[in-house]
Parts: sequence; structure tokens; C-alpha cells
Amino acid sequence: MRPSRPALLAMLAFLLAACVPEPPGPAVAVDFDAPYTLDSGDKLRVVVFGQDGLSNSYAVDAGGKITMPLIGPVRARGMTIAQLSDSISTRLRQGYIREPHVAVEIEAYRPFFILGEVTFPGQFAYVPDMTVETAVAVAGGFTPRAQRSRIELHRQVDGQTMQGVVPVGYPLRPGDTIVVAERWF
Repeated sequence: MRPSRPALLAMLAFLLAACVPEPPGPAVAVDFDAPYTLDSGDKLRVVVFGQDGLSNSYAVDAGGKITMPLIGPVRARGMTIAQLSDSISTRLRQGYIREPHVAVEIEAYRPFFILGEVTFPGQFAYVPDMTVETAVAVAGGFTPRAQRSRIELHRQVDGQTMQGVVPVGYPLRPGDTIVVAERWF
């Protein structure tokens, strides 16, 4: 017995609705003109001019601080390199060095992470001006089952995790997590 025409149309509509991709989620709201802020995993080169014992490489620890001789722990999380330089100068001026001149630069950015349908998911070193596409290339490319049109990005913004669906040309930042979904057909 053949199904009636309305039943056949209902089944066809149901199947087509299941194949329609989800609408993209909210975009990850980030101001790309905003200066880079430091966080755990960043490696910094701090130079205190005329003070070779203080000039060194420092890693931002899990608590978001660097620990320097004389002044101890200095908060770095959420600060720009200029703000950190000013903070170190202020602390050194309080009884240690009369007129400190401090320069801070980033030696290595914290890594980014990529999960899902890529050849080698995991943690990778961030390189400035990366996009989702270059991150996928670093991870060995898409697997045959990857849904290339649905790439989810998770990013920390002001202490909150933001997530959204982004195109492959979307710019990355250190610490981002990319999730490449699996396609069903």
C-alpha cells in the first residue's frame, strides 16, 4: 500500500528540515582594535634598564602573576604590556630604584586549542595574525567528516567565556578554543 500524498509530503518536509543546518549562533563579540591583554601561559621579557639582575624572562603563572626579584608577585592578567610596565615601575620606585625604566615585550603567546574533526586535535603555539583556517592547517587539516561550514569558537572576554559560530577566515587570539563539528552526511 502506497502512502497518501499528504503523508508523503509530511515525511519529505520532516527529512528536509533535519538536513537544514542550524542558524549560526551569536557572534563572538571582540573588539580587534583593543590592545592585547596578558593571561596565564604568556611568556614575557622584562627589561629594567641598568639593572641586569632584574631583567629576565618571566611566565605569567596560573594565578595571572609574574614574580620578580625585590618586588615579588606582580599582577599581569588582564593588563596590557604598557600597564604592566607602569605597574612594575611603580613597585620598583617604592624604595628600590630611584627612577626605573622598564620595558615589557611578549616573547611567546599562550597557546590555542583545536578540537573535533581535524587530523591532530590538541594544543598549538599561537602565531600573530592567525585565522581559523590557518589553525586548522596547523592541526593537519579537516577530516573527511568535518563540517567545514560550522566552526565554533570559544573565547575569554572580560573573564566570561563567549562562544559563537565563525567563518574560516575569522581571526584568532591566543587562548581561543576552536571546535570543528562532525557532519552527518
